[in-house]
Parts: sequence; C-alpha cells; structure tokens
Amino acid sequence: MGKILVITEKPSVGRDIARVLQCTQKGDGFLYNDTYIVSWAIGHLVGLQEPEKYDSRYKSWRMDTLPIVPEKMQLQVLPGTGKQFNILKKLMNDKSVSSLICATDSGREGELIFRYIYRMAGCKKPFQRLWISSMTDEAVREGFSRLRPGSDYDLLYESARCRSEADWLVGINGSRAFSIQYNTLLSIGRVQTPTLAILVARHHEIESFVPQDYWEVHCTFPGYKGVWFKDKVSQNRIFEKEKADFIAEKVKGKTGRVKTVAKQLKKQLFPQLYDLTELQRDANRRYGFSAQKTLKLAQQLYENRKLITYPRTDSRYLSQDLVPVLRPLVQNLEEGPYGIYAKPVLELSRLPVTKRLVDDSKVTDHHAIIPAKTKMKTALSEDERKIFDLIVRRFLAVFYPPYEYEETQVHTEVEGETFYTRGISVKELGWKILYEDKNTESKEDEQSLPPLEEGQPAVAAAAEVIKKKTQPPKPYTEAALLSAMENAGRFVKDEALREELKQGGLGTPATRAAIIERLLEVGYVKRQKKALIPTEKGIRLIKAVPEELKSPETTGKWERALGNIAKGTMSPERFMGSIIRYVNYIVSEAAARRVHVVFPKEQYRGRKKSATR
Repeated sequence: MGKILVITEKPSVGRDIARVLQCTQKGDGFLYNDTYIVSWAIGHLVGLQEPEKYDSRYKSWRMDTLPIVPEKMQLQVLPGTGKQFNILKKLMNDKSVSSLICATDSGREGELIFRYIYRMAGCKKPFQRLWISSMTDEAVREGFSRLRPGSDYDLLYESARCRSEADWLVGINGSRAFSIQYNTLLSIGRVQTPTLAILVARHHEIESFVPQDYWEVHCTFPGYKGVWFKDKVSQNRIFEKEKADFIAEKVKGKTGRVKTVAKQLKKQLFPQLYDLTELQRDANRRYGFSAQKTLKLAQQLYENRKLITYPRTDSRYLSQDLVPVLRPLVQNLEEGPYGIYAKPVLELSRLPVTKRLVDDSKVTDHHAIIPAKTKMKTALSEDERKIFDLIVRRFLAVFYPPYEYEETQVHTEVEGETFYTRGISVKELGWKILYEDKNTESKEDEQSLPPLEEGQPAVAAAAEVIKKKTQPPKPYTEAALLSAMENAGRFVKDEALREELKQGGLGTPATRAAIIERLLEVGYVKRQKKALIPTEKGIRLIKAVPEELKSPETTGKWERALGNIAKGTMSPERFMGSIIRYVNYIVSEAAARRVHVVFPKEQYRGRKKSATR
C-alpha cells in the first residue's frame, strides 16, 4: 500500500500534524515517515483565472466587452505561490502516494483551498477529510481515527465554489462597468457594497440630524431622586424651558407622597458562548480591537497556542457529544488565575446543561468557541491574553446561576406632578461575579433606595432643571457594524422577507473582518478612533450605484442560498443562474443610467483586486 499525503492550510499546522503523526524526516516543503507525507498550502495557492487569460480583448476595460461570463470558470496558480504548488502537485501525482487527506481548515474556505489545488493539479486519487475543532494533539489523533470520505463534503465545496465564482463575476463586472462609466477606479463587491451602504446611510442620518434643546426636572427626596414625567416614564423631556422652570418651582419644598411602589425580582441568564462575530464585537467594545485583529489573535490561540477551539464558527452552542468533556475542561482552569471561578463549578455534583448551552440543532460546521484541553505552558502576549480571558470567562459563566436582582419602580407625586425613580438591589451576583472587575458600565437611573411604602409623605427638598440636547445616531463602530452585517434583515422593509433573512446576513463570521478591511483599503471608509466613517469617495459610490447593488436584501438572500447549497436544498446551477442574471443587470444599469456624481480624477489600469466580496 502506498503512502498517504496529508495537505494542511498553513505550514505551522502542517508541522504540528506531522509531529503528532511522527513524521520526522524532512523533504523540500514537506515532512514524512514510512506511512505519511505531510505538506501544506500557504493559504490560497490557486484562484480563479484573470479575465484576460480567457480572451486578450479583456485586457482593456471597455463597456462593449461586458459582461464577462466565462462558459467555464478556469483556475490559475496565484502569484508568488508557484513553488509550493509545484511541490504539492508533484507529491499528489507521485506513484508512491496512493491517497490523500484534506486537513485544511474545517470550513467553507478551507474546503475550497484544498479542492482548487486538487483540481489544478489534475489529481484523481481518493481522499478523506480531517474535520477537527481543536488543534491539541489529542484532538488531532482523534480526528485521524475518524476520518470521513471526501465526498461527504462535496456540497460544502459546491457552496464554496459558488461563493468564489459569484464574487468574481460581480466584482469583475461591477467594478469595470462603474469604473468605465465614471472614469475612475471603483471597487464593487457582492458584500462590500451593501456593507458600505449601511455606513453611508448612517452618515446621512447624522448629517441631516437637527439637535433640539430639551429640559428634565430632577427632584431630590429623602434618600432618593426622581425624574418628572408626563403620562409615561419615557415622556420625561420638556421642550419649553418655561414649563420646566414652572414645574420645578411648583414642587420645590412641598410635601408630596409616594404614589406607587412596584417591586419585581428579575433574573438574567448567563450570556451565551462566543461565535466569532460576538467575540469580535466584545473585543471591539472592551479593547477597541478591529475585527481583523481579533480574528488574527483567535487564530494564533487556536493554531499556535492550542488553547481554544476553532474560532471561525457561527454557532453559540455546543453539541451533545461535548458534554462529557466539559468538567475536564473546567478542571484545566483550576490552577492559575481562573481557579477562584473554576472551583465553585467543580464542586457541583452535576454541571447544569440546558438547551441554552447544548443544542445539536443549533450547531453548524463547528460548535461555539471554548477553551481547548491544552493547559497554558507559555506566556501569552498582552493582546492574546485579553482574547483568551474573554473566552475563558464566557465559558465558565455558563455554569453559574443567573444574576438576580430586585427592581423597584417608584412614582412620587408632588402638587399633581409625578416623578419616576428606579432602584436596583442585587440579590445574587451569579455569573456576573466573573465580570465584577470588568464591568465599567453603570446606568444613571440605578440607585439604592431606602425602604419606601405607598402613601408615605415625601418632601421635595430640591428641584433642578437640567438642560440637554437630542443626540444624533452614533457612527458605527466595528462592533455595531458586525451586528448590522449579521442582522442584515432588519434593513429590509418587507416583513416576510425580513423574517426570511434572519438566517442570512452580509458575509459570514469568517469573512466579515476582511470585508471591513477591504473598505478601508480601497479608501471608501476611514477610522476615527473606534468609529468607521465613510469617505467622500465611498459616499459618492453609493449614490452612483443602483439600489439592487447596495441593498443588503440581495446579498442576504444569496448568503442564505449558499448555506442551502451546503445543506443540499438548493442546486448550484440555480444559484449561479441568479448571479449571471444579476451581473447582466449590473452592466446594463451602469451603461444606461448616469447619476450626476463626480469623483476625483484617478487613473485605472488593470483590475487591482476589484473582484472582491
């Protein structure tokens, strides 16, 4: 029997797997022993062919050559990767190799990387799939003990191929058509353009906002404070200063009464485990990390440190088969800085496992991000430590009881005017004990209240009129934009379609960071501290393109369709047919319409990465 060639996505992963398989002998771009050869890609080695390779007339950008829709999409070896591709090609076709193992990242893009190499190399040999969620030695060994036929992932590959080809078609044709029409280099993308449109819409909301002065009347009673309101608690703004002054003077020094005291015991369950998008949001809110930086740090913790499970996941749940390993994972954290939080969990006779934590129906390619079985052996960088800390605390929190507090709402009446007071009394910190030193947020209406009873007198010792202004919407931070991309359906007016789009946002957890970086790279967006602000070029682009090209509705439906291809409920042909019709529409729309938009003069020569998401 011949040797088995294992192909990983990156050299570092290849070396780790080679170590587990005891491949100690070195070759040029691979490691081996008597049974296995382990080699690697360097991310994407193969991509879709450039337009001019199909036909030399596509070298120049002209409207009469559009749309560019090849009868069959061809592949090419990407610039700078030829050496490693040739090493893989030689190994794949070597007579001593009888079969292959695809060990690229366990996801849509990882599948695409391997299949494109396999196709470009002209390989016909059988292959199996290694599908793991952790890079620990134990997880790798276990993964090799339960390899699956490569054909089990054919639908995942079809979804990946359709995504790749759709991005190429929309990017190439959209970018060329609008660049030609407006005589400047414009980058159009299936996902990036609707994402830019979200930022531009918020920019226009802020620009058109007219601030308005208003006043609040705050009253001080013995041991607590209240805010005046009209009919509802939310109606506490007064838009005439004279009226606010009148109310304050009317009640100051007068004796009123406690009109109502309503107490309610409330519980707040633990926050769910992280998927990649939620981890990126939290890291942006707490530390100002970009989505790309968080992804890079998480990948390091997964691949190099082996401290967390696969990070490019869109699930916030665990699968049932992980339940037996939960206690050992907590035990791993018993020594060190998290011991104080792990100990109470380990003292439980049985870990609390509910549908909020474990639900096989909510786990897609990978479960939520949790700590791996590896104990920390080397010191982490400060930024790595911050991401690991987020993941560990979130993991331990799911085993803690709810946060319980008593909320007291008081209405105090003085001279016919009513004031609202909200008090919070913590009964059980529960899972929030893990975040006592992390939570810097405090709501101004949360206060400890003295014992109050309905009907008791209350003297308005002081009444103050406070001037405020209505505030415009805030610019998007990366955390807020990631939420908007994930929940693109909320930007759709049609109610039925909005419901349909709950499962399909803009991009995927694995690609959203790259989309944001792309918008920055092409000059459509700039960073101002934590905020993402569209540039003049980005604003003008959104004005120039038709609604269909910037609507989250179209791309959201496509993202959902790609998921359906992976599930086998939609054919790739049907999806690609819709993409080709859309591309034809983009080109005809660009040629026919001329919205008056003037861009700064720029030279465009060649495509310059215009085929993007």
